[in-house]
Amino acid sequence: MRPWYALGMTRREILAAALAAARAGAARIDRIERRIIWNGRQSGTTWFMPRLTAIPGPRRPLLVMTCQTISGSDYYGPLHWSESRDLGSTWSDPAPIAGLGRRTHPDGIEEGICDVVPELHPETGVVVAIGHNVYYKDGKLTRPGEQRWPVYFTRRPDGTWTAPRKLEWDEPEASAMHTSGCAQRVSLPGGDILLPLSFGPLGRQDRAVASVLCSFDGAELKIRRKGNTLRLAAGRGLLEPSMVLFGGRYYMTVRAEDGRGYVTTSPDGLEWAAQRPWCWQDGEPLGMSTTQQHFLPLGGALFLVYTRRDPSNERVMRWRAPVCIAQVDAAKAALVRDTERIVFPLIGDGVRAPESVARMGNFHTLAISERLALITVAEEHPNNQWRGDTLLARLTAG
Repeated sequence: MRPWYALGMTRREILAAALAAARAGAARIDRIERRIIWNGRQSGTTWFMPRLTAIPGPRRPLLVMTCQTISGSDYYGPLHWSESRDLGSTWSDPAPIAGLGRRTHPDGIEEGICDVVPELHPETGVVVAIGHNVYYKDGKLTRPGEQRWPVYFTRRPDGTWTAPRKLEWDEPEASAMHTSGCAQRVSLPGGDILLPLSFGPLGRQDRAVASVLCSFDGAELKIRRKGNTLRLAAGRGLLEPSMVLFGGRYYMTVRAEDGRGYVTTSPDGLEWAAQRPWCWQDGEPLGMSTTQQHFLPLGGALFLVYTRRDPSNERVMRWRAPVCIAQVDAAKAALVRDTERIVFPLIGDGVRAPESVARMGNFHTLAISERLALITVAEEHPNNQWRGDTLLARLTAG
């Protein structure tokens, strides 16, 4: 592994950038420690989409993760869960969650669940996990005429999991699908949840994005109100939104298919300004290719975790390695270039041998405390029979 290979930066250049950021008053990430949770390259089992939440405990939080295997493009196995009691150093063996496997329709199509994100609901003490349904046939992803929708289930304080339920929505513009897969959401005082959605009607390819205000009583999630709609008529439109509340302002980051990722802000988490491309502070846009981004509050600042185009990864599909982090200039909703660090480095040669590079586009962030955060990802490695490692990075802020 060559941790300073990615983005063409040497270790000296990384340290110089960190010093410049510190002089500018930027938040500082003191340390990034990386470890392999499960070695799928050797075992042959890749635990994909590892996403976790923290449940407060008397000494340390209990970390609860959802994950599932991958054996083809967007082809996932039944949902499993794992836990860690030592801040992610060790994990229990993944165990299946009852009711979260596949069911076979009369026509032979299998329906499963994917893109699940578990988050603790502080008001009730339960973990609310939200993903969406997905269809397979003959060992691969298929897109039949059935509508797709969010699916949610919970982990009770006693450790038991509930059966999955459909999140109902009568929005006319969501007649084909609505989804909150891979999304970060915001739990509000009093128990309500702000949830970002991507959705679209039958007969229209490009999806729109909006956030909805949901009530949650510890068991049932209900959509109560929808905010304004954002659109981008390029490819499949706007996808996989994630949101965060920071400094009294809401931020939403959105995947797109026009070579950019997008950001927007809101005073209330429902009414959003027009989206604009993610840029550095000087206005130069970042090249991002149809890959999600996620927020991470850390050290009193807001960070964005993302992948982007660079000469070192020019031929890697969608530039999905390395995984980067940079501080967000909260006032401008732009990225501070001098704070960029590599969370998970590109391993291999992204120019002359891109097929050898494991892709890392489905990552997840979790702030444990003001100074400690975790980022998880699994390698997507189709040229290694989809065998990849499941990785964790521990970030410590100054």
